[in-house]
Amino acid sequence: MPHRTPSPNRRRAALGLAFAVIGVSMATWISRTPDIRDATASSTAQMGLIIAALSAGSMVGLALGGGLVARRGGRFVVRWCMFAMATGLAVVALGGGLGDGWVVAAGLAVFGFGVGAAEIAQNVEGVAVEAELGRTVVPGLHGCFSVGICGGGLLGLAATALGVPVLPHLGAVAALSATATVWVALNLPAATGREETPAPGEAGGLKSALRVWREPRTLAIGAIALGMALAEGTANDWLPLIAVDGYGLSSASGAFLYSFFGASMAVGRFAGGSLLDRFGRTKVMVASAGLAVLGIGLVSLAPNVPLGALGVFLWGLGASLGFPVALSAAGDNPVDAARRVSAVATAGYTAFLVGPPLLGFVGEHVGLRSAILVALALVALSSLFAKSVDKPKAA
Repeated sequence: MPHRTPSPNRRRAALGLAFAVIGVSMATWISRTPDIRDATASSTAQMGLIIAALSAGSMVGLALGGGLVARRGGRFVVRWCMFAMATGLAVVALGGGLGDGWVVAAGLAVFGFGVGAAEIAQNVEGVAVEAELGRTVVPGLHGCFSVGICGGGLLGLAATALGVPVLPHLGAVAALSATATVWVALNLPAATGREETPAPGEAGGLKSALRVWREPRTLAIGAIALGMALAEGTANDWLPLIAVDGYGLSSASGAFLYSFFGASMAVGRFAGGSLLDRFGRTKVMVASAGLAVLGIGLVSLAPNVPLGALGVFLWGLGASLGFPVALSAAGDNPVDAARRVSAVATAGYTAFLVGPPLLGFVGEHVGLRSAILVALALVALSSLFAKSVDKPKAA
């Protein structure tokens, strides 16, 4: 029986669930980082190395994701790479239960590969749905990721408060993620982003993939994605530990503060569509960068927890729209849209996944609260390219 092409709204729902599942899975691992650090007896620098395994796997997924979509289509990549993500999380659960940092790192590498490749495919699909519906969709999809982050963080808070060990907690989330993936795959078309007739002599459209990186607008949009994604990724990887080590809070309070960040991200992303339609991309991007800079600065320098919590809220609100708006802007021109979206997504996810572990090495020498000022500086620099996200004027 032929596979029916799902409607755009059904595809949007499936993508929303896919983003939410990835958010829950990411938050589940992140919310238990203090416990995994203690179980593996790791220092801050050693945790940076463990997280670097996540980054390494993610980089492979990002590098291969665009080509996989071009050859096999978005549904294939989303299905199998989300299964890889769930498998990796299960291995992390085992490593946490055993107190073995090497097993945790191996699981994170597989987890990272799945997340990196799957999100490339999901963003390509999201831009295609946005074009079909004729309205802003991508920020809302990323809002689903933020809801997943918030929900996963709250689940981590509850698990920590109730004394649930890492192994059953992460293992259960891995099983639920794999189950949800089945429904997601059933509601996505097979051919989105797939090149039906690749040019002879071009491996997966390699020349086309490289050509988009020579476009000034794509480079500028990529710079925005890099800076704003680093702001988000820094919070995702280090905020619970900043709460514990920098503010002297408990692991449960750190998980709650991280969920608070996820909630502020969700607010910004779900409100983003109307704000973008009313004020335009450039004004929203400049305002977002300003809020993120203020928030990161407060978290770094605040003398007490209430001001630090305000900083977390502003940080999340400011970082919420930069990456999804950059992806939408990359897809403005339907010619090579999938290649541009993949290129910008790769820039963003590279910063999202590789930048924060590097900050861990800085934090080993100056403390995590001071190390995040690197992210602040890059967000400020990215705002200089805000004009590039405006829709090109018709010739």
